[in-house]
Amino acid sequence: MTPPLDLDYLKDVLVRLLETPSPSGYTDQVVHLVGTELEGMKIPFELTRRGAIKASLRGKAPSPHRAMVAHLDTLGAMVKRLKENGRLEIVPIGTWSSRFAEGARVRVLTDTSTFTGTILPVTASGHIFNEKVDQLPISWQNVELRIDAPCSCREDLEARVAVGDYITIDASPLILDNGYIKARHLDDKAGVAILLAAARALAGTELPLTSFLVFTISEEVGTGASGILHSDVAEMVAIDNAINGPGQNASEFGATIPFMDASGPFDYHLTHKLLALAAEHVIDCARDVYVNYRCDAASAIESGNDVRTAMISFALDASHGYERTHLRSLEAVGRLAMAYLMSPPTFQRDRKERGALKGFPEQPIWPVKKERGYI
Repeated sequence: MTPPLDLDYLKDVLVRLLETPSPSGYTDQVVHLVGTELEGMKIPFELTRRGAIKASLRGKAPSPHRAMVAHLDTLGAMVKRLKENGRLEIVPIGTWSSRFAEGARVRVLTDTSTFTGTILPVTASGHIFNEKVDQLPISWQNVELRIDAPCSCREDLEARVAVGDYITIDASPLILDNGYIKARHLDDKAGVAILLAAARALAGTELPLTSFLVFTISEEVGTGASGILHSDVAEMVAIDNAINGPGQNASEFGATIPFMDASGPFDYHLTHKLLALAAEHVIDCARDVYVNYRCDAASAIESGNDVRTAMISFALDASHGYERTHLRSLEAVGRLAMAYLMSPPTFQRDRKERGALKGFPEQPIWPVKKERGYI
């Protein structure tokens, strides 16, 4: 059995993560937050030059090693141009729609100060533009940022803001009594909170394998888990969001294990191991396939790591927009993450980077059942 997950801690650290801005490229503060949490748990860790975190939970066997990964960075925006009307032209950091930017409360982080503001359509006022308000195409060229300072022209802006300043989108977290959690940036700060809560629950537990808890800082721009693993890491499981919506099979209240994302199939054997662990520990679990999606596993493989990858997903409705999850799903993913960390290696032979054909696993191909008249 896995130890109990402290859900009060999970909710507390999740809110603190959400209230710490961390768009890709501006993640130092959230790195300090997570590092302080790990220090409080007495879990050793080290940082890369840019701030990705690799914490270690020592295990019995010297090898192979495994890793679980979640990403600290979120979506955001950047100032592209100071407009003559005193507003800011902006471009997105990460891939998200300007439809979800409209109406967002933000902070503009300059070299010397912070300004609050709001992202608005360029035809924001119905009292001015009448029906044109509803006719504006959805694009980043059709929104602008109004900062909360007296700015009616470009010169006013130049005294306060510069091209290249980061824009953070307020998360506005809300946890309801019925277990629903609403906020921006649950992708992937809910995953980070799950991984921290699992680490806290496993404190003092001797694991079968040395396990690295990896917190990346550039997943939303595609480079996430590249450059932080080493050759002895044989298997890696990402914790990220599931896709709840039409055409998908993700669970709203449990864990979801995808078999493939846009970068290709996840490892067959590791994926089926996670399914078996979910069944063994009676964890609500669904299977799914993600098409318009990629996670830290893709960057790990693309950077040349020969590592088995899989993914455990928590429920998320309206991903990269006004997101919603449920505490039951976060708990299910946390329990499955702990079950995985407490399990033996998927294959002991994976402790070596190279090996003979003998002992290499086989994916099953069942014989076709022949019936009368079958050719």
